[in-house]
Amino acid sequence: RSQVCALQWNKHERELLSSHGYSQNQLCLWKYPTMTKMAELTGHSARVLHMAQSPDGTTVVSAAADETLRFWKCFADSGDKAKKVRDSNDSSVLRRFNFR
Repeated sequence: RSQVCALQWNKHERELLSSHGYSQNQLCLWKYPTMTKMAELTGHSARVLHMAQSPDGTTVVSAAADETLRFWKCFADSGDKAKKVRDSNDSSVLRRFNFR
């Protein structure tokens, strides 16, 4: 368990992205309304303070107390015909960019 710091709704699917603090400083992707965890995104070394979504709704940027921004391509575009399986180990689906 960890504190919830921010929430973002997927504009294209019924999904919710939550960001957390201690102890794992992760983002979690949830299927709504069942609240089944679809993916856990890790990379920040301190509490996630804020999230914002790109205008096209496919990318989320997270800002953390570790003074980094991370860009996550975690939401599929509604125009995509093929349904992607989200797995935190599949770098082709979840792309992460680090800026310091």
